[in-house]
Amino acid sequence: MKNTRYSLRALARLLAYPDAQLRAELPALIDVLDQEAAVPAARRAELRALATSLQRTDPFEVEARFVETFDRGRSTSLHLFEHVHGDSRDRGPAMIDLVQTYEKSGLYLGPEELPDHLCVVLEFASTQPPALAKAFLGEVAHILNAIFSALLKRESPYAAVLAAVLELAGSKAQAVAIEADESLDESWAEPEAFSGCSTKGQGRPGDAQPIRIVRKSPAQNLAA
Repeated sequence: MKNTRYSLRALARLLAYPDAQLRAELPALIDVLDQEAAVPAARRAELRALATSLQRTDPFEVEARFVETFDRGRSTSLHLFEHVHGDSRDRGPAMIDLVQTYEKSGLYLGPEELPDHLCVVLEFASTQPPALAKAFLGEVAHILNAIFSALLKRESPYAAVLAAVLELAGSKAQAVAIEADESLDESWAEPEAFSGCSTKGQGRPGDAQPIRIVRKSPAQNLAA
């Protein structure tokens, strides 16, 4: 089995915020992918095109596009548990389990890192033997494929990075149906003043209001 250590690390960096430091590293990242040759040649050509675009496009546009792609919608979030648990309480225990998985291998996260971020996941996988790395990534392949599909729908060149990760996980990158995405700005928006709560809570003035009839228990009747 081919070694994938440096390819996984290069892919993790390609998914990082495209600041000046990352853009300066792009030629070296593509060279690493070519030298290890774990990612198929056709996919490496797509990654090279992404790197070229990141280098040649105006830096402000590149950074704004990254934020719009990965931070403005749940379907393309790089936080894997966002796709499984959302904001539910199950996400906390899942995070703890993942941290413990890292620590069993002698790896400890910095205080600013979240364990389910794909860049962190890829960095961890890069420290494992190829077979274990492949199996580890294979466990989240369905999530990776959903993100890939969402990026493909947006015609984002970053879809090539997710496709490469899927291929290193032994899976095929294929588009699947995804639900219409609600931006994070919309989901966290405050209701307009004097117009009631949002549709996620109490209805607005003028909306039909459901009436709920609750039968009193005998004890409540006596108390009344």
